[in-house]
Amino acid sequence: MKVYRLNRQFNGYKKGAQFYLVSESEFIGVKEFVFLTEDLTNRISINESEVIKNFTYIKEIF
Repeated sequence: MKVYRLNRQFNGYKKGAQFYLVSESEFIGVKEFVFLTEDLTNRISINESEVIKNFTYIKEIF
């Protein structure tokens, strides 16, 4: 599982919040990513451009 950190405020989450990447899919050239918050209570589904613009890869766990 990969850990990402938020670069800027996004969808009501504060800069610096950590997220776990739980799913990555591609359908006809469109990539979609599903992230869980660090406390595992909320989920967001976003496209590749939003990931590149708002998130930084930190590390891989497990």
